Order: sequence, then structure tokens, then C-alpha cells
Amino acid sequence: MFILENVPLSAYSTMRLGGKAAYMTDVNSRQEVVEALTWADEHKVPAMMIGVGSNLIWDDDGYPGLVIVNKIFGLEVAGDYDTGQYLTAGSGMNWDEFVSKTVELGLSGIEYLSLIPGTVGATPVQNVGAYGAEVANTITTIEAYDNLEKKFVTIRGSECNFGYRTSRFKTTDRGRFFITSVTFFLQKTQPQPPYYAALQQYFTDHKIETVTPVVIRQAVIDIRSNKLPDPAFVANNGSFFANPIVDGETFFRLSNDYPDMPHWNVEGGVKLSAAWLLDQAGFKDVHDPETGMATWSKQSLVLVNESARTTSQLKIFKQKIVDAVYQKFGITLEQEPELI
Repeated sequence: MFILENVPLSAYSTMRLGGKAAYMTDVNSRQEVVEALTWADEHKVPAMMIGVGSNLIWDDDGYPGLVIVNKIFGLEVAGDYDTGQYLTAGSGMNWDEFVSKTVELGLSGIEYLSLIPGTVGATPVQNVGAYGAEVANTITTIEAYDNLEKKFVTIRGSECNFGYRTSRFKTTDRGRFFITSVTFFLQKTQPQPPYYAALQQYFTDHKIETVTPVVIRQAVIDIRSNKLPDPAFVANNGSFFANPIVDGETFFRLSNDYPDMPHWNVEGGVKLSAAWLLDQAGFKDVHDPETGMATWSKQSLVLVNESARTTSQLKIFKQKIVDAVYQKFGITLEQEPELI
């Protein structure tokens, strides 16, 4: 294996901040994952695997171990039935390229998740979701190397402990499993209403009556492109805060003061709009000269690195937002990107 040393990590996060990795290598196959982890064990350093860094923020101190850059590609039909297909994708495959391929095949289930940056293997960790869909609804199995048991395992979707923007890979088993492929079951039937409000509005505005996976993908691409900055050109990690879920008592208190507050009834409580909370707390299109950070003009949830040089500056700006929202609403916002 070719191991690089002292590699700047800012190139491996779409926020473009962070220190250096002590060691770094690429992996292109299952076997290379084992080889990389064996090397880390022999050198007594921690190891972690990343994709493109769209959901990662590196600390200024960097990473003291081996960063494994996932380049495991490949796509195959794992089963074909009248109602749908099982597709297995390499965990390093670009997520949006995978979504595009499924739409070309006439399959439905993840077209709502178009244009989300990242890799296939990263989506189960966060249980990526948008426009009313989540990957948890389509994932059947995950192949991963269990670095505790030192063997490859197959994990059923039902065993992943998926929740709103979370999974066992992010919580109880963080760092244990190195995902090498994900298998999805996607439908051959057409999408059915009701659709997420923004999508329905798009269909109405464009006088679209027949909805297919192709139509939904294009709608999502248009909406996201208009609202969100492209991380290839503007340093950001997408939505920085998760929409908070509050209990009924908290919602009742807030709705008395803010009757027009956007909300959705979900399992476990009421989901609120984090973007709305930021706007109300005074962080709509804010550009902070102290830290070099900003909120995106069309979507306050997106924190943008305009001129920040350190992760510490990002942390300061983030804390300003968290404190302001808590002071106004009594709600503590939770960060979505992982800080390492």
C-alpha cells in the first residue's frame, strides 16, 4: 500500500477547513480495506474511512491516524422482480451518479434524494433524507468490514437503527464498521402522491400532471440548484443543523407565541424548521467579519466559509447561532456534519 504522511485535510472536506492527517491512503476494493486496517493496527494508530467529505468537518488539530479514502466503485443488479430490482453499489460510488442510474433504469425510491453530495456508503450513516424520502426506506442490506470482529458482515436494513438523520453507524457503533457496499430495493412502479409541498408547488407551477422518477429528479435538481450552493464552488457542508423535534408541550408553548411557525407532526413529537428558527433569531443572510463565516442568502441552514482559515472560526460562528436560537426559543440546535 502507498501511505502518504502529513496530508492537509482541508482538501477532504467541502467546508475546506482542518489540520493534517498523520497518514492517508486510497482503497479500491474490499481486500484493500482489510490491508489498510491491518496497517493501522500494526502501527497502533486509529483509522477512519471517508468519501468526498461533504458531511465532515476536520478539527484544526487534524487526525492522528490513517484516513482511508473510499474509491470502491461498481454497480450490479442483485435481483430482478416484477415489482422492482435489488441494486448493489460500491460504497465509494458518487451518490448522485447512482441516483441518476436508477432513474435511467425506470426505478423509483431515491429520485427524491437527487443532487445530494457524497458517496453511497455515507448515506446510511446519516440516514440521508430529503423531500419526504429517506435511504432507510430502500436499503435492504449493507456489507461492511467489522473492525472489532475482524471480518466482513452483512447488516440488514432493519438492524441499522435508522432514525431521523441517524443510524447505529453514527451512534452506538461509530467507527466500528467500514461500509464496502450497499444494496437497495427500488420499485418499478411510478411515484404516488401526496408529494412534499415544495415538489407539489413545482409541479403546479410547471403544469406537470404526469409524475415519473425522471420528473421528480429534475424537479429536485431545479429546486436544490436554485436554493443551495454547489460545494464545488462555495465551501459548505449543506444543511448544518437538523430540524429539531420537540415534544407536544414545547410545541404548544411555542405555537402560542408563533402561530405561523412551520411544523410537521412526526413520530415522537413535532418537527420544526431549523431554517425558520435561524431566520427569526436574526441569522438570515448574515456575513460575519469576525469569523469569515456566513449563512447562505437563499437558505439559512447552510453555513458558508467565505474567508475562514480555521475550524475554530467556524465553531465560534456556529455557537453564536446556537446561543441565539436557544435564547429566543429555548431549543438547542444539533449539528448535522460530523466534527472530527
